[in-house]
Amino acid sequence: MNAPTRPHFDGVLFFPVTPFTEAGDVDVDLLARHVSGGVDAGAGGVFIACGTGEFHALELQEFGSIVRTAVEAVASRVPVYAGTGGSVAQAKLFAKAAQDAGADGLLLLPPYLVEVPQAGLVAYTRDVAAATDLPVIVYNRNNARYTEESAVAVSNIPNVVGFKDGTGDLDQVARIVRAVSDADKDFLFFNGMPTAETTQQAYRAIGVPLYSSATFAFAPDLALAFYNALEAGNDALVNALLREFFHPLVRLRDTVPGYAVSLVKAGVALEGIPAGSVRPPLVMPTDDDIAELRRIIAAGRAVLADALTEAV
Repeated sequence: MNAPTRPHFDGVLFFPVTPFTEAGDVDVDLLARHVSGGVDAGAGGVFIACGTGEFHALELQEFGSIVRTAVEAVASRVPVYAGTGGSVAQAKLFAKAAQDAGADGLLLLPPYLVEVPQAGLVAYTRDVAAATDLPVIVYNRNNARYTEESAVAVSNIPNVVGFKDGTGDLDQVARIVRAVSDADKDFLFFNGMPTAETTQQAYRAIGVPLYSSATFAFAPDLALAFYNALEAGNDALVNALLREFFHPLVRLRDTVPGYAVSLVKAGVALEGIPAGSVRPPLVMPTDDDIAELRRIIAAGRAVLADALTEAV
């Protein structure tokens, strides 16, 4: 297999939700509107049917439809990566479906349930990567935690092009970045923590410039303002957005398991796209929590309004 072209990501990475109808089916029309709107707003890449998109709750046929809808909505404006994972057999099937649907690459989520030895994690990555010729970004989180040695090993797989961290173990990730970079790998590194904006200053310091933004799915103005302020070294705006929006959002997110997904879906609905409920075992936020989410979004936008006034 020839090494694929290294993808280029510029700016905030968009992880769409998967809208469902009242009957529980995928609403492809709303999905197309959601994805297209995100790209119009300035997303630097689309990661479809991943964690925020409830990959864990999708079956193969609807997954293919979701990826195809996203690819058509994006229309080659930015890269489209699709989630895959679970059992090795399932992951290979979803990888092939993503390629058939026109995806530009894959985000490899962890296998389910089992504890994973390092040799097995490398073998899992190698087997799934070999199912297609798409570039693959591996996701370091939960039970799929790479060491320096295994990270270097998977970076040697021809179509593995990136490493995304969801552990928050900055010491370990810094050592992985150094080990892979010392091996002369032209590799991409991503911060994949929930609400990644709250940790991105620290990740940038260890050589991880890219990050996923769940916030972009429902408040692209806030996500882009934070990104631009970070890039420009506008510490005052970065700190104000963290204080008034991102940190309160994290505190609310952490009150209920699964809110990292369902709060985003509720936020998408607040912004005018009725994306429906999450699928079990996740639960939607309570009315009180949705009201708090609305307040937090308003507080974030008040920060932007104040910054604009000061700039005039």
